[in-house]
Amino acid sequence: MDTVFAIANTSVLPCWLLLVILPGWQWTHRIAALAMPVTFGCLYAWLLSGGLGEGGFDSLTEVMKLFSNPRAVFAGWVHYLAFDLFIGSWETRDALKLGISRWLLLPCQVLTFMFGPLGLMLYLILRGSLKKQWEPGV
Repeated sequence: MDTVFAIANTSVLPCWLLLVILPGWQWTHRIAALAMPVTFGCLYAWLLSGGLGEGGFDSLTEVMKLFSNPRAVFAGWVHYLAFDLFIGSWETRDALKLGISRWLLLPCQVLTFMFGPLGLMLYLILRGSLKKQWEPGV
């Protein structure tokens, strides 16, 4: 299980590098927004197929019980890896479409990679603050 965890954890890094270094390359989004999230989805399904043990989602106490199981923690981590990468890929595609500077996007990407929702929030704030520039007649 530790080896699969290490592979999953490491395999996301080239995807993020592609988003940062080669955001306009045709294969970047095929890999980062499609291939890797689907791969993580398969891994997630496999992890869930083994059961998650005790706990549930009804209360914080139940979630804490759930995450006392290493397999459940691993599944949770894969969930984060997949969704953060998917969101980072969307941010990158959206920024390219809207002409947002890669330098303004970079902090959003880093925060999305490290802290998911904070990066998305920063990107949405950035996007909203620049929106006036994209709306005709404003």
